[in-house]
Amino acid sequence: MPEPEYTWLPREDLLTFEELARVVRIFVSLGVDRVRLTGGEPLLRRDLPSLVLRLASEPGLRDLAMTTNGVHLAAHARALREAGLSRITVSLDTLRPDTFVRLTRVDRHAAVLQGIEAGADVFGGLKIDTVALNGVNDQELIPLIEYGQRVRGEVRFIEYMDVGGATRWAADAVIARREILRRLEAHYGPIASIPAIGADASAPAARYRLPDGTVFGIIASTTEPFCARCDRGRLTADGIFYLCLYATRGTDLRAPLRAGASDDELRGLIRSTWTARVDRGAEDRAALADRRAFVSLAALKRDAHLEMHTKGG
Repeated sequence: MPEPEYTWLPREDLLTFEELARVVRIFVSLGVDRVRLTGGEPLLRRDLPSLVLRLASEPGLRDLAMTTNGVHLAAHARALREAGLSRITVSLDTLRPDTFVRLTRVDRHAAVLQGIEAGADVFGGLKIDTVALNGVNDQELIPLIEYGQRVRGEVRFIEYMDVGGATRWAADAVIARREILRRLEAHYGPIASIPAIGADASAPAARYRLPDGTVFGIIASTTEPFCARCDRGRLTADGIFYLCLYATRGTDLRAPLRAGASDDELRGLIRSTWTARVDRGAEDRAALADRRAFVSLAALKRDAHLEMHTKGG
């Protein structure tokens, strides 16, 4: 959860559903065929199923997914599925209510678990994203795998990333992919790597299979960056187009959109931004001799886009 002193985006700056649908349509015309609604928390947006319905009806869009903290999912899972949402991912870093409060500063652990169960029932399964942290949830790797087995959830362990602002990131808090695999293999036995093919080749998670067939993933962007194969961009709720999660500047699409730019003009702006991309944020950070906080709290007050809850992760 964001810190109380962070700067929030003005409500009038947020793109309307009509504006979002138009921008997505333009991206699809440029070859984008997968869209993920993320955050922040997308379920805080009122009447979100109506946006899902607009996007899902877009010809050429073959996959529409969402990542949520799960707090409000139980109440909205069926409406989202009926509107056309393809897949769902829930963020869950711990199975312990006290650790959950420590991490999020809200006592909604039970609501998240209810959301996961409801989401799995409605969607026939889901993914569970877990940021692995030394000294916080490092003893829960195996319990989380077993929880995923019970709720039809594919767990994806994410290395702790030094993104956003005052994340209090520290290198010794990171549990690297090789260590995650070592611990799981010591418990379960030999683990097989699942080759990534087709659209999965650019996916951030490497996937693995336990001896009993259970599949899980690891996103190792901190210790083993995958910038060279990354094909993802981010559009913030207020219309800023970012090419990299670590980017400190993006391209404003809202201003030309509201100034009356044509689809062709917006398409040209998006194309020129994408073709000029040189971002290697994770690789650049990994090369630093002294990795500390990505940006300062003072910088966050000047530009809320520098924080994960605004840019989207």
